[in-house]
Amino acid sequence: MSRIAIVTDSNSGITQEQGRELGISIVPMPFDINGETYFEDITLTQKEFYEKLKEGADIGTSQPSIENIMNLWEELLKEYEEVVHIPMSSGLSGACETALAFSREFDGKVHVVNNQRVSVTQRQSVLDAIYLASQGKTGAEIKEVLETERFESSIYIMVDTLKYLKKGGRVTPAAAALGTLLRLKPVLQIQGEKLDAFAKARTVKQAKTMMINAVKKDLEERFSNYCEEGTMMLAIAHTDNEEAAQEFKKEVEEAIPGYEIYVDKLSLSISCHIGPGSLALAATKKVK
Repeated sequence: MSRIAIVTDSNSGITQEQGRELGISIVPMPFDINGETYFEDITLTQKEFYEKLKEGADIGTSQPSIENIMNLWEELLKEYEEVVHIPMSSGLSGACETALAFSREFDGKVHVVNNQRVSVTQRQSVLDAIYLASQGKTGAEIKEVLETERFESSIYIMVDTLKYLKKGGRVTPAAAALGTLLRLKPVLQIQGEKLDAFAKARTVKQAKTMMINAVKKDLEERFSNYCEEGTMMLAIAHTDNEEAAQEFKKEVEEAIPGYEIYVDKLSLSISCHIGPGSLALAATKKVK
């Protein structure tokens, strides 16, 4: 019997195909679209999601079925000794707390990690878990490492339009109208639990400069020790904006040379709230 099974959700940006290649399980996030339930990367592709979003469909997010998750754990425990489950940040969804509560029914064999990450930073946590498992760490030890290092990452996100933040009630209609009139490009941040405001830019170019400067500051100050160790990596994420993301990668490589930069799509759970055209820049510590 193998020792550790790794489970995460599609908020990590890891597709079902990539999950199979990595030897891990991916729980698809459910979306309610015009009264019908779809599952990310199962019955809902990125292309279909953005088409529906642009058409003005009523889109809502919800938690994965805990019954389905528990069934998955039970199946995995037939082949593995322990399960390490890495959901998205508890500050962005109740899925982590729900999984944590029900994991107690599995006699210490299921370890739910609350490491306050999402998208490309959550993906790095999954890769870290795979590495730690390969080094012979127990489920409890992997959980401890990931939770100890949960705040060793930051994400900055440029929002292209205020339309979806307004729709989700995250900005007032008046603020959205003024921001649209002034063509503002809000820059948001995730420093652990929450998606918060960081700055306001007047142009995409200015927003990208703000994100680059913010990450440079994090690397020079918060993460300086890890930079010296060579354990920091950068990532760029986007919402239906691949060409711009690749161009941004070149700009980041010039401004912050010497780092591995991974490019991926932002998870649909975040895309739902910020809309298409967004760019994000993240810095994350890797476990070595």
